[in-house]
Amino acid sequence: MNRYLPVIGRVLIGLPFAMSGLGKLAAFGPTTSMIAAAGLPVPPIAYIVAVALELGGGLLLIAGYQVRYVALALAVFCVAAGVSFHNNFADQNQMIHFLKNVMMAGGLLQIAAFGAGAFSLDNRLSKGAAVGSAAAAH
Repeated sequence: MNRYLPVIGRVLIGLPFAMSGLGKLAAFGPTTSMIAAAGLPVPPIAYIVAVALELGGGLLLIAGYQVRYVALALAVFCVAAGVSFHNNFADQNQMIHFLKNVMMAGGLLQIAAFGAGAFSLDNRLSKGAAVGSAAAAH
């Protein structure tokens, strides 16, 4: 059972990121308006970064490729998004969204610390590299 938990966890964290990125991809105007309303500089660039991190990062997490770096980048993104967009702590809904971002960052840091697990491209590629280097040594 333990060998399946990392892939299940990666899918459960990666899928919402990928779906959010797809949603933003289809909503340039509303997304850049929301970014501008939050007071962030250069909304079109922030939009591109958000889509790349959410869609690309979500898909990479699901596939299990370069998960330590991807998870770390997404954890930073979660905290930054929480601070930028969910900072009205007098509003209970915003507080819940902020804490959701903090929780996601915590889960992502676990992935960054412990890696992708057995069912991942990272694991498959590291085995291939080990076989290749062992063959080259003979």
